[in-house]
Amino acid sequence: MINQKTKALTLSAIFVALSFVGAGIKLPSPTGTVAFDSAPGYMAALFLGPTYGALTSSLGHIFTSMSAGFPLSPPIHLLIAVEMAFFALAFAIAAKKSLTLAVITTTLLNGVLAPASLLLFPGFGKGFFAAMVFPLTVASALNLSLAALIYSLVKKAKGENYVDKK
Repeated sequence: MINQKTKALTLSAIFVALSFVGAGIKLPSPTGTVAFDSAPGYMAALFLGPTYGALTSSLGHIFTSMSAGFPLSPPIHLLIAVEMAFFALAFAIAAKKSLTLAVITTTLLNGVLAPASLLLFPGFGKGFFAAMVFPLTVASALNLSLAALIYSLVKKAKGENYVDKK
């Protein structure tokens, strides 16, 4: 029988690889850093727990921003990667109460709070926020909904509730 730690690390590697692939599936945005890189991170948060989800989500953002040439500067993208880790953590915790509420809450965190946080830095103003809030909110909703849908389908097929195991 496969060791649980080995299974978790293997699945984590698969989710990170999927994040890399998702980073190449971009949605239109002013920065070119809005993509399907976070769905695997959110799936990792549901299937493996908040820590694996946080790691996968942060790496997913790094993959996406790297493929776009770090348009906001590497330090800003590192900050965003930390935010993505926090959002995956919040998603995993909220999903224990309600998957639907977790999708809605995390969509708002990533779609509205993330671009708003950049208003604190010189060079990012209301125009940047206005330009990014719509594409980020749409992409967040799509990434989170995809993760929730896949989780629900696997849970139904397997008859297991992975969230409650964490």
